[in-house]
Amino acid sequence: MTVSYKKLWKLLIDKDMKKKDLETAANISNYTITKMNRGENVTVEVIGKICKALNCTADDIMEFIDE
Repeated sequence: MTVSYKKLWKLLIDKDMKKKDLETAANISNYTITKMNRGENVTVEVIGKICKALNCTADDIMEFIDE
C-alpha cells in the first residue's frame, strides 16, 4: 500500500500557496516536502502540523492506494 499526497498539492493550488509557503506555515523541512513529493511516508506529527496549518483533516491531504 502506498501513500498519495496529490490531494495536498491540489489543496495548495486552491489556496494559492507554494510548497515553500507550506514549509513556513507548518514549520516542516524541505526534506519532508521532498519525501512527500516522492510518495514516501512521513510521520503523523508532520501530517498533524500540515493539517493544523491548512485547517483541514488528514483525509483532505492524503490517501492510501492499493498496489
